[in-house]
Amino acid sequence: MPRPWPTTPPTAQERAAYADASVQSFWLDGMPAAPVQRPESARLETALCIVGGGFTGLWAALHAKAADPARDVVLLEADRIAGAASGRNGGFCVSSLTHGIGNGHARFPDELALLERLARENYDGLLADLQHHGIDCDVEETGELIVALEPHALEWLQEESTLLQAHGHDAVVLTGDELRASIASPTYVGGLWDRSGAAILDPGKLARGLRAAAERAGVRVFESAQVTAVNQASAGGVVVHVAGDPSLGQADWIVAADRAILATGAHPSMVPAVRRRIAPVYDYVLMTEPLTADQLAAIGWADRQGIGDAANQFHYYRLTADHRILWGGYDAIYRYGGPVDSRFDAHEASFARLSQHFFTTFPQLRGLRFTHRWGGAIDTCSRFSAFFSVSHGGRVASAAGYTGLGVCASRFGGRVALDLVDGQRTPATQSSYVQTRPLPFPPEPLRSAAIAITQRALERADASEGRRSPWLKTLDRLGLGFDS
Repeated sequence: MPRPWPTTPPTAQERAAYADASVQSFWLDGMPAAPVQRPESARLETALCIVGGGFTGLWAALHAKAADPARDVVLLEADRIAGAASGRNGGFCVSSLTHGIGNGHARFPDELALLERLARENYDGLLADLQHHGIDCDVEETGELIVALEPHALEWLQEESTLLQAHGHDAVVLTGDELRASIASPTYVGGLWDRSGAAILDPGKLARGLRAAAERAGVRVFESAQVTAVNQASAGGVVVHVAGDPSLGQADWIVAADRAILATGAHPSMVPAVRRRIAPVYDYVLMTEPLTADQLAAIGWADRQGIGDAANQFHYYRLTADHRILWGGYDAIYRYGGPVDSRFDAHEASFARLSQHFFTTFPQLRGLRFTHRWGGAIDTCSRFSAFFSVSHGGRVASAAGYTGLGVCASRFGGRVALDLVDGQRTPATQSSYVQTRPLPFPPEPLRSAAIAITQRALERADASEGRRSPWLKTLDRLGLGFDS
């Protein structure tokens, strides 16, 4: 393990801190369930069918109705709205479309200025939409703070700061003393605070607000609507097949649509070209009880930034509106075949490691308990940022692959998917970023073997001052470089 993490197993006290925690997303806990809508017949007709009720699907629906209020839109969600990644993430709303400016510079150097402009426009548009639709989701524009836990990361922070500043960001490098005076953790040796284009929010409230806005605009939303196939219709358009609910005596039904958007995230896509490019990787999270005034004073953190550390295996953490700490990351678990299932929502070893690392970071908070613990699948792709695909004779567009940084980028993804399926030519749809796709992952068993080898190499890199092995350097050259 990289310093400063202990090399001994988690203690009984560290395990006890989460023993009574509820295994469910804090953001979704207590969210009122909307009345279940059922189709009025076995065949619905619509202009646009959206598959997936997460952020990408919800934003695509709102974009479609804003562009043409008369356009009929049906949205299908297999579980509940935001029941997957959109309701389980950390609530970091970061403007970047490329999973950080360094990744964008490495992969799209000739388009970075365009992508940064589009990213800022999308971020500003999201904030404006929240006001326009009256969505209160506890937005705090506190910026993004990357902390270095080892001296070798300081050079990278300086390089990242220079690149951010060159593209108009308000970024500042902090020394270890400056950072520890602001946030009292003995693990910090320095940091980079980007004070522009980054916020924290409540993703559950955001999803609920987006749904309400979409329904007010006339979008027909169906939950518990498991799509089993999407086929191109012989007479034009597409046919979306939906499994019935035997418990309600409901037979299978279909949606006949002119166009469709697939926004299914880490779940297996019905488009093979998309499915081959997604590796569902599980991430785990703990949420503390609310901190007392004395506990808050003990850690400082008055600027309330969203925080991530600079290691390959990194943690992310932030404060909530009611002064809890969300603490997640480090482990990224891929299981053979890439299953996405609720039975993987809990993982004892990950929760124990998270608890141990939390109290290593904030030893003054020992005795604090966690109220929620959960996990979820991330739609990882080899370039770490969303990619797009058009299929079914141009009638279907897909957006996927956000790799854990989709809260803000999903608004852009929904817009691009809509423009692609409508044949709109825009600076975004004509960009190489949208027109190209990441390299696919190999089939099993090579996929599992390659991911396991890569994760072990990343662990060794963290333990050896960031030095990348020949394996990692080869992946970097192939455009398959991993950093988490």
